[in-house]
Parts: sequence; structure tokens; C-alpha cells
Amino acid sequence: MRNRRALCGCVLLGLLLSLSIAGPLVSPWGWDDTDFTAFRQGPSARHWFGTTPSGRDVFALTLRGAQKSLLIGVSVAVVSTGLAALFGTVAGFVGGWTDRVLMWGVDLLLVLPSLLVLAVLSPRLGGHWLLLVPLLAAFLWMVTARAVRAMTLSVRERESVLAARFLGVGTPRLIARHIVPQLASLLVVDASVNVSVAVIAESALSFLGIGVRAPDVSLGTLIADGRGAATTYPWPFGCAAGLLVLIVLAVNLLGDGLRDVLDPLSPSRGGGR
Repeated sequence: MRNRRALCGCVLLGLLLSLSIAGPLVSPWGWDDTDFTAFRQGPSARHWFGTTPSGRDVFALTLRGAQKSLLIGVSVAVVSTGLAALFGTVAGFVGGWTDRVLMWGVDLLLVLPSLLVLAVLSPRLGGHWLLLVPLLAAFLWMVTARAVRAMTLSVRERESVLAARFLGVGTPRLIARHIVPQLASLLVVDASVNVSVAVIAESALSFLGIGVRAPDVSLGTLIADGRGAATTYPWPFGCAAGLLVLIVLAVNLLGDGLRDVLDPLSPSRGGGR
């Protein structure tokens, strides 16, 4: 609570989540409703953020896009951080050929052109967000896995871990009970940062037409649809782009604050400076 960045990020993210969840409940229009009497209208009592050229409510569409982008971002962060924890701890704890093979695979994925691979594979997924999650997560865990491996090499030599090994605790249980908890701060910060990275990546793919596709929407598709009239009719473009900026800002503030709070070597730990 003393760290201002973590507190501001948590409050802002909580407000955005509340808006995306509760907003559609109070909106007079659904995201897939069409008002045939209001095409490209400005904000009014009937349509709070105006309408699109096809008569759809911008407020409802923007909240639907935020829900989808946040859901994809959180899912990708959980999967990618889980992969980093799994491969990093196994490589660092087991060592030997297991370590060499896993790190060789990490190096191979690091040199692949991720944007090119995503651009080639995304159109074959049919635009379904569930299939987009593992594809995005596959390119976000490698750097963290190396950091987890390096920390595991240090943690496995601690007295508590050595005592558990001498008592005959199995490797899977030893990693889950004694190694991973020691890496909790790194994994929590990585997960929070990966949310914003995944939201930006998904929005970029959807903007290019190779991410989430119609009839569903995300912030990227809304920005793409509204960019043509952004100067003359800014409501669809501005609402989606502004909400995307706020989401990324909130997650980054929360991630920076968590890093300062959880890292014992941070000079600003607990001070919020």
C-alpha cells in the first residue's frame, strides 16, 4: 500500500475491470445490437459514445473489445509464465543433458521471427481467441525461462532444498514445494508484465486482420475499423485506443510497483519513489 505505482496501477486496473464487467449490464444496448435509425451519430442520451457507421453502439462495442483483450492478455500471461516456470526450474534443477536440450529449444525459439510466424499461423486459426492464446504464449516465455533457470541454480543449493533432497523428496515435489515458491516474486512480476505485452500483441494482430475476427470484436479490430474516420468522427477510434492505453498503463504501473515491493534489492522497495 505504501508503493504509489503499485497502488495506482491496482486501482486503475480494478476500475477498468469493473467498467468492462459492469458496463454492459447498465448499457441500454448490447454489443451486437444495431440501431437502424442512428448511423454514425455522436454521443447522446440514447448512445453514450455515439454509433458506428453500421449503427452499433460504440460504448457497448468498446467494453466488449476490452473484455476480449483483457481475457486474452490474462490467459496468455498465465500460460507463458507457467511455461517459463516449468522449463526454467526443470532445466536449472535437473541440469545435465536435460538442461542443454531445454535451453537449446529456448535459444531456437528466441531466434525465430515471432511476428512473421504469428502472421503466417494466425489466419489458419479462424480468428478464435482460444486458439490465439497458446500461439501468443509460445513466444513470451523464453527470456523468463532463462531467468528462472539462473535463479533455480542458486536456490537448489540452499540448505532447505539440500535437506529435502537428502530426506528422499522426489524431484517433482521438490520443485513444486521448495523451488517455485522461492521464485514467486519473479513469476508474479513477469505475469503482470506479460498481460500488457499480450494485450498489445493481440491488438496489433487484430488491427492487421489476423487476430480476433468478426463477428467478435477486440480493441484492435475497433481501432482498425475506426481509423479511416479518426479525424472527422473520432468516437469509435478514440474510445478503443484510449481504453487500450489505459489498460497497458495500469498493468505496467502494477508490474513496476510489484517489482519494487517484491525485490529485496530494489532501492525503492516500499517507498513508492
